[in-house]
Amino acid sequence: MANEYSKNPAAVSDLTHLQYEVTQEDATEPPFRNAYWNTHDDGIYVDVVSGQPLFASTDKFDSGTGWPSFTKPIEADAVTTRTDRTLWMKRTEARSSGADSHLGHVFDDGPRDAGGLRYCMNSAALRFIPADSLEDEGYGRYRHLFPTTPTSEEQS
Repeated sequence: MANEYSKNPAAVSDLTHLQYEVTQEDATEPPFRNAYWNTHDDGIYVDVVSGQPLFASTDKFDSGTGWPSFTKPIEADAVTTRTDRTLWMKRTEARSSGADSHLGHVFDDGPRDAGGLRYCMNSAALRFIPADSLEDEGYGRYRHLFPTTPTSEEQS
C-alpha cells in the first residue's frame, strides 16, 4: 500500500504554512482551533501530502483533547510509529507510511472496547473526503464503510 502513496513534491509546495510545519517539521497545531476536531460527518481522512487513506470516521471518537482522535488506522500499514523524545518526555509519534508525513501521536488512553489506543492527529496533516464523494475522489474501495450514505450520483 505504501508504494502507491509517496511524498508528492508538488503537493508539498502547495501546503499552507501550518500544513508544512506539521507534516514536514513535526509541529503541533493548537487544540480546538483546527479543522476536524469536532467533525462528525461520514468519510475518510487522507494524508494531505500524498492522498494516502489514513483514518475512517467510523473509528473517530471525541477524546476531549481538541484534536481529531481515532482508535485505529483505516489499514494496518497506513500509519507507522516511532519513539519521539522531544518536549522532555517519551511519546509515540505517528507518521504516514507512504509520504512519511508527521501526523500526530499515539497514546494508550483510547476506548478500551476498541483496543485502547488514541491516534491523536493534527487536522493540518489530513484532508477529509466525505463518504458521498469517495468514488469521485478515487477512494471507492472504502465505500463499504458507509453503507447508509448515498453516493453523489444517488443524490442527483
